[in-house]
Amino acid sequence: MRFFDIQESGHISLHPNMTNQPLINNRLFKRRALQCLMLSGLFAFLTGCSLLPPDPPANQNNICSIFREQPQWYDYAKASEQTWGSPIATQMAFIHSESGFRSNIRPPRRKLLGFIPWSRSSSAYGYAQAQNPVWGEYMKDVGNPLARRTHMKYATDFIGWYNQRTQNRLNITLDNPTHLYLAYHEGQTGYRLASYRQKPRVIDTARQVGERSRLFSSQLSQCEQEFKCRRFYQIGPLCKK
Repeated sequence: MRFFDIQESGHISLHPNMTNQPLINNRLFKRRALQCLMLSGLFAFLTGCSLLPPDPPANQNNICSIFREQPQWYDYAKASEQTWGSPIATQMAFIHSESGFRSNIRPPRRKLLGFIPWSRSSSAYGYAQAQNPVWGEYMKDVGNPLARRTHMKYATDFIGWYNQRTQNRLNITLDNPTHLYLAYHEGQTGYRLASYRQKPRVIDTARQVGERSRLFSSQLSQCEQEFKCRRFYQIGPLCKK
């Protein structure tokens, strides 16, 4: 394609396509940028992703305060309870102990020669501190390749899934958060081998998780009605209590 015309006078005039080229490029860039933004927003909507993770709750010792700050967390934990049977209070007590409600937390890196950042002690990551191998098993089992450890929806669902598996494999009831946590921390094989008996700190943490679960359960009984059917469309048969 020619971008110039030779007129009868011998002068060279620019082709209109050439004079408009910067304007066309600018419009094309804006259109593509808008498309990328829309696709990112659609992906965020479909996966339940927020651009910035929420800050940890101001009062982590009161489950009512936690859910008042993040009411959608109640929805996630309730859905997990309905699917897997693990109580809401137990799920939140696990997350309190594992990550302190911080979404991107990982184990600290070891130091080589005392100052060079090196490998981490494990692949634990996210709210539930799920490690890579078992997280892979979870995603395969539930059939959701988009599940992320940094999202509370999947963290609560993972804990419910794992606790149900613990119940099936070790015969630990879902109302026994202390021993559920021991199996969660040590792994089901480790629990069967009683590896925790040589780890006083793990036993102490499990006791704390059990106590916190009971505290959360008592607190939730006083405020759960706030979080049920709070949306305008959750009336009549659409309100699942």
